Order: sequence, then structure tokens, then C-alpha cells
Amino acid sequence: MRASRRQALLALLPAPFLICRAQASPPVLRIGTLRFGTVSWELDTIARHKLADAEGVRIEVVEFASAEATRVALLAGTVDMMVGDWLFVSRQRAEGMPLAFLPFSTSIAALMLGPGSPVATLGELRGRRIGVSGGPLDKAWLLLLSHGRRQGIDLAAEAQPVFGAPPLLGETLRRGGLDAALLYWNFAARAEAEGMREFLAMEAVEMALGASAPVAMIGAVFSTQWAEAHPAALAGYRRASAAAKTILAESDAEWDALRPLMRAESEAVFLRLRDRFRAGIPRRPVAEEEADAARLYAVLAREGGARLLGPAPALVPGTFWRGLA
Repeated sequence: MRASRRQALLALLPAPFLICRAQASPPVLRIGTLRFGTVSWELDTIARHKLADAEGVRIEVVEFASAEATRVALLAGTVDMMVGDWLFVSRQRAEGMPLAFLPFSTSIAALMLGPGSPVATLGELRGRRIGVSGGPLDKAWLLLLSHGRRQGIDLAAEAQPVFGAPPLLGETLRRGGLDAALLYWNFAARAEAEGMREFLAMEAVEMALGASAPVAMIGAVFSTQWAEAHPAALAGYRRASAAAKTILAESDAEWDALRPLMRAESEAVFLRLRDRFRAGIPRRPVAEEEADAARLYAVLAREGGARLLGPAPALVPGTFWRGLA
């Protein structure tokens, strides 16, 4: 009996051991990203320095071919996090999907001119061809429209907007087929390195429209339900992300490891991308970012209306995540 009892007790031992082992496994955070998107620079830094491991969280990067595919994956629960903007988050919250946003970058776009362009004011773009990245509801374009009206010009009606993909617009600007081009920041950085001239940074437009500082338009997007169920994973990610940003802000040598991901065509492009990324690192409390986002949201509501923002006339409460310090 004693032997049988001892064997029975021994047979029970693996169960608690397995439970303890499962409890000790680090939480997993699945991040959806574009293979050559700029967020991959930070994720690569986190991985190489094992910053997430040090925070007790395991990051799994899931690559997608398009931003739309990434959004679908997040909404379907295939990934836990992606990079997007607070406009998307606010609209989803208004429509019943509890998403949240944490700032990642203030870099968004810039209005670029050709190297020999005589344009000195927005008014001088009247009648000229302006390339616009994205479409008519692109947030940078709508902010520029509002700013232009304050300067006395309706760019949508008085200029000739040409909507298209940033690489094509940048090349067309370089060849003289456009008078100006509103390019996403990484394409604007490339254009500047190739001799184009930055005429107007969107950070300046944001402040002209009422923001107290450049606003983090891009950030980490995730479900609040996931965040509440996995607080350790989110907290660990935030600390790892902050550590990676510090490394990228302070170490020039660190960027050499990122060259393959950056796909810089020249040293000038490489340096411009590095410097623009650094300039976009958010350094303000989330509360300040949220207050300025609400101001810009009101501007975008006037310009884009329900087609852009859905049913919410103002930034939906809870859009910026406040659940963790």
C-alpha cells in the first residue's frame, strides 16, 4: 500500500510542476508591422538588445504587406498591437470597438519643393500642381488645407492636387512634374537628401492650428480588453520601447545595425532618416499629447467630417491609454 501510495503521489508531481512552468513563461505580445516600416527600426533594436526579455515579455513580430491588412489583423485578434493613428482609434471607439493609443512618433509629413522652386508662400502655390500622399482624406493634407485657408488660399480649389503613392510623387517632384509634394516623413527625408527643399513641416502646421507642440500622430494601437487582461505585457513593452528610443536617440553607432532595414540609397539619405526619426521621438506626457490631439481633431472634423471620423464630433474619451503609468 505504501509503495502504491508513493507511486500515486509521484504520478501527481508533474502537474504542479507544469503549472509553475506555465506561470513562469513570459507573456507574449504579437505586434503587426510592415516589413520595411519605420517601426521595425525600434523593434529590431529591442530584439538585438533583448530589452523585452529584460522586462519579462516576449515580442512576436508578424509582418504584413499593407497597413490595411495590419488593421484587419488587429480587429480580428490575430495580433495584439500595431502602429496607427489616434483618428483610427477614436473612430473605432465611437463604433463600439474599444481600442487605445500610445504615442510613438511626432513625425508625419512635410511639404517639399524642387531645388530651384521660386515658391516662398502658400499663396504662391495657387494654380500649381501639388502631389499629395494618400488620398483626399489624408490627415496631413486636411491639416494643410485648414492652414492654407488661414493664409488666404483654398489649396483644394485653387491649386491642382495630385494624389498618389509617396515614392512616385517624390520621383515626379524630382523630375519637375510637380511644383510641390506633401510626402510622408520618411519619403520627405529621402527627397531632402536628394536636393529637394522642405517648405513646410507638418509639425509647424499643427502648432499654427492650435497645438502647443508637435503632436504624436502615430502610436501603438491595441485593444483595451487585451491591455486589461495582459497588463504585464503592455507595461514591459512600454519600458522596452522607451529604452530602445533612448538608445536610438543617443547612439550614432547603433544606427549602423539598422542600415539593411532602412534601405537608404546613400549616406545622405541614411543620415537624414536617422535625424528625422530622432526628431520625432515623443517627449511629452500623454495628457499633453491628448489635449493637443483633441484640438487637431476639431480641425480635422471640420475638414473631413464623418467620412474621416465616423459618428464622433470630438476625440472619443479613452482614445489615449491611461491604464498604466
